[in-house]
Amino acid sequence: MPRLSLISSLIFAGAIFLAPAKISADDSVKIDERTRASINKALDWLKSRQRQDGSWGNTAITSFALLAFMANGHVPNQGLYGPEVSKGVRYLLASERESGYLVHPSSGGNMYCHGMATLALTQVWGMTGDDNVRKVLKRAIELIVKTQNHEGGWRYEPSPTGADISVTIMMMMALRGAKDSGMHVPDITIRKAIQYIKACYDSRSGGYKYQPYSHGPGYARTAAGVCVLQLAGLYDAKEIQRAAQYLEREKDDNQHYWYGHYYAAHAFHQLGGKQWENYYTRMKAKLLATQRSSGEWHERMEGHVGPEYQTSIAVLILSVPSHFLPIYQR
Repeated sequence: MPRLSLISSLIFAGAIFLAPAKISADDSVKIDERTRASINKALDWLKSRQRQDGSWGNTAITSFALLAFMANGHVPNQGLYGPEVSKGVRYLLASERESGYLVHPSSGGNMYCHGMATLALTQVWGMTGDDNVRKVLKRAIELIVKTQNHEGGWRYEPSPTGADISVTIMMMMALRGAKDSGMHVPDITIRKAIQYIKACYDSRSGGYKYQPYSHGPGYARTAAGVCVLQLAGLYDAKEIQRAAQYLEREKDDNQHYWYGHYYAAHAFHQLGGKQWENYYTRMKAKLLATQRSSGEWHERMEGHVGPEYQTSIAVLILSVPSHFLPIYQR
């Protein structure tokens, strides 16, 4: 039975994530008919790209695709694309290794993949209450907690060695999703992670650096930093507005365009008001203008990821106002 009412009651319900939700006026940002048609065309394209094993690539890309479907009300065996979501979830569950690491042997991956898969499963568990998902999710969360390093962060491998802001923030998103769904997350894990993220703040520019001792901030890292501080309930943190101004000034990140806007959409939505309205209006115009006639986005390459990744993130950005995903709720 869907557990959306339970999720709503649990948001911000832990010691660190316990800050009261922001009170804001009714959101003026809505999904219009043209945008809805664009999303539906993209979801239909994603359906056509699902592989026989239920995946869209590795566990990270599969998770982005699943979130895109779930952000529009399609959950396992419910909704037009319920069967595709079910197959994708089964792929994530089958990817689990003995340690709880969610990286499929045939597609490879690292802690980015584990973090995204864990986040996706928190949303599935929150929406369905499936006990098979809960068991895998519990072990995935335990692995994240166990592999936090002494600085408070995480890096590419499932071991408590190095740390960087991009992997750390992905783990924080997964922990936030787990906390929302009622799973236990140690308070100390959250506190240490927030300390690490704050250590990456660049007070001169208002942006966030890759690591505390790195040179210069970046758009994607700054968007992720604002996103997580907001999701942690630290709405009055002095860094947030300066970082938001940095994002408004820079607008994009050519090196990490899609990854950056995945977090920027979260960040500006949490900020709300005119900043969110301006961001969504700008991104909607850009995305609707660049979608291919067959439904996908394939404009900017990031590493070896292809149109499934880009299309999933484009759908997630456009779908934020629908508020189906618990992680997208204020």
